[in-house]
Amino acid sequence: MRKPGSVRGLEELGRVRLSQSFYLREFLHSEIAEIHGISNIPDNPELAIAAGTRLCEELLEPLNESFGRIVIRSAYRSAAVNGFGNANKLNCASNEADRAGHIWDLRDGDGHMGATACIVIPRLAAAADWRGMAWWIHDHLPYSHLQFFPKLHAFNIQWHERPRKRIDSYVAPRGCLTKPGMANQTEDHSSWYAEFL
Repeated sequence: MRKPGSVRGLEELGRVRLSQSFYLREFLHSEIAEIHGISNIPDNPELAIAAGTRLCEELLEPLNESFGRIVIRSAYRSAAVNGFGNANKLNCASNEADRAGHIWDLRDGDGHMGATACIVIPRLAAAADWRGMAWWIHDHLPYSHLQFFPKLHAFNIQWHERPRKRIDSYVAPRGCLTKPGMANQTEDHSSWYAEFL
């Protein structure tokens, strides 16, 4: 599949179903792209679809089924959009760091694919502690990286062919909650999420 060059082509790309509940179109919205007139269309649609499908089927669908409707805040970014966002300090990592992250249609430096979405789960927006959701995901889903943010209780969730199993937060307590090598990687975390199950 080639990068669409017409409205009809982009409509068809947007209609690609990534999983039972999600279509590609809802992942292509970008405020940076809209305000600055930069295309946010995958250069490699097949790779974006493959990575996005794994993100949706393995991570977002189970969250949707367990906790109710998921809102997509930010997801796919073209290399042009991501690069502009990084250069202008708009909360985007460098293109090299975001390959197989927000840039779904570029493999990382080791040749692996991945995809990231920033999501909000409205049902859990008033949860007392972000760590409950973090530990539930850690214990139940094949995620690679989670990052929690203060606004709207949003968080980045990444699927990757070689998962890192790392959780970081910009919400107190800030920093790294877990990563490989930390003792808490394999502990029982069920007490953290009992309240919202």
